[in-house]
Order: sequence, then structure tokens, then C-alpha cells
Amino acid sequence: MSLTLEQVKRNEEVRAYIQKADESLIVLGYTEHSFAHVTKTAVTAARILREVGRDEHQQELAAVAGYMHDIGNVVNRNGHERSGALMAFDLLREMGAQPDEIAAVITAIGHHDEGTAFPVSDIAAALIIADKTDVRRSRVRNKDTITFDIHDRVNYAVEKNDLVIDGAAGEIALKLVIDTKVCPISEYFEIFLTRMLLCRKAAERLMLRFSLEINGQVMM
Repeated sequence: MSLTLEQVKRNEEVRAYIQKADESLIVLGYTEHSFAHVTKTAVTAARILREVGRDEHQQELAAVAGYMHDIGNVVNRNGHERSGALMAFDLLREMGAQPDEIAAVITAIGHHDEGTAFPVSDIAAALIIADKTDVRRSRVRNKDTITFDIHDRVNYAVEKNDLVIDGAAGEIALKLVIDTKVCPISEYFEIFLTRMLLCRKAAERLMLRFSLEINGQVMM
């Protein structure tokens, strides 16, 4: 029986690690990394592979990788991609996943963090794009922090986020509406330029052209 996202979502250990990891990140001052983020990442990663014509099994594995990609934060933010991959290895084995399924998921998790990220597989590429394009106002936990924290300010400024995928045309576009009264567009690039370049590289792996549009203007 093939591994499914629903199987992983029902696993109490996985849910506990996601919740406890996010609790640590709250203390450290990070934006939301709980069920909203990992679910959105899972759904988006699967959608990307669906739009480029990958089979349902690959889509499901991308969703699993998206859902589990941040569990390593329960250990420490630093190196969370490595610890998360190792945790996922044990968890998925206990769930009865096949070795090739486990390998696909942990490879993607292990290559998703900015410091070491690389689209070594289609699933890894989909995870990178899904994770790095999840910028939105609702990830900010405390509006007061936007006065001094640039990450919160940039996320809070995003009023609309639309990831448009056209597999037939070979294009993927992140379209944002940003409230420039909250932060100038330059601050978005100050924080997210590395992530957008990673998205471009990941899109190339999937034979797509990546573009970024902010307030109706194509920025890259």
C-alpha cells in the first residue's frame, strides 16, 4: 500500500512534533510554522507536480514531504532540515512506507533549507517552491512586532498571495499584493531574494520559468 498524506496527518507522533516545534519557534520569535504552514506547503507541493504532469504517487510523496518538512525544529532551528529528515526516516518506517518512498521524502526534507537547499529531485523542487512562497499576513503572530522585526513586517505587508502554475506554458508565477505603507518592496527583496532565486532554480528543475510579480509589476 502506497504512503499517503492522510496516513501521515493521522499519525499522533507527527502531529505532536509539528506542534512542539512551532512552540519552540514562537519563543525564538519566528513566524507561524504550525499546521497552517505545513498543510499549505503540502497542498502546494502536490499541486505543482500535478500541474507539470507528474504521477499521483509523486504528488502524494511531495505532499508528505511538505507536511513533515519542519518537524526537525523540535530539535533545534539550526540544522532542522537534517534532523527532520532523520526523524522522518524513523517515522515513515514505523508507518510501513517503502524504502523508495522514504528516500524520496527525506531527500526533499534534507534539501529544503536556504543554507543547503538544492532541487536534487522533482519532489525536492516542489517542496522548495511551496515552502519559500508561503509569505502571508496570517503567519505573523503579533502585529506589534512589525515595528522592529523585518521578517514579520514583510509577511504582514502581504495582502494577497497567488501562486499561478501553467504547466502547459512552462511557467510558474508568484503574484503578491504588498501594502507599501507597512514595508517598501525593497525590504521584501532584502529578506527573500535568496528564497526567490532558489525558487527559480527549483522551477528550472521542473522545466518551468519562475517569475515574481509584486503589485502588478514583474520583478524577476
